[in-house]
Amino acid sequence: QVQLVESGGGLVQAGGSLRLSCAASGIIFSINAMGWYRQAPGKQRELVATIVSGGRTNYADSVKGRFTISRDNAKNTLYLQMHNLRPEDTAVYSCYADRSIYPRSWGQGTQVTVSS
Repeated sequence: QVQLVESGGGLVQAGGSLRLSCAASGIIFSINAMGWYRQAPGKQRELVATIVSGGRTNYADSVKGRFTISRDNAKNTLYLQMHNLRPEDTAVYSCYADRSIYPRSWGQGTQVTVSS
């Protein structure tokens, strides 16, 4: 079992920055991929960014060049650095962790609100 706890959300003006954190605990050695989803009210959940064990990353087109996903294995923490935030980035951001044969683990989510 893997437990994930997000932090770092909040209210920021358009053009500002935030860094989200996702602290992992439990059976973390077997995690082979992690990432961030977001969901805005009335919209479908969107995959924002992913990172796999080898360090390869992938981003939604809507955040490329503005968001950076990273993982600090020593701290067992996943990050999402967000720059040049836009009102359309407003959503609940949730992290996840994948292990080969186990169900995906999810965090509880953290609210990001970008004012215009």
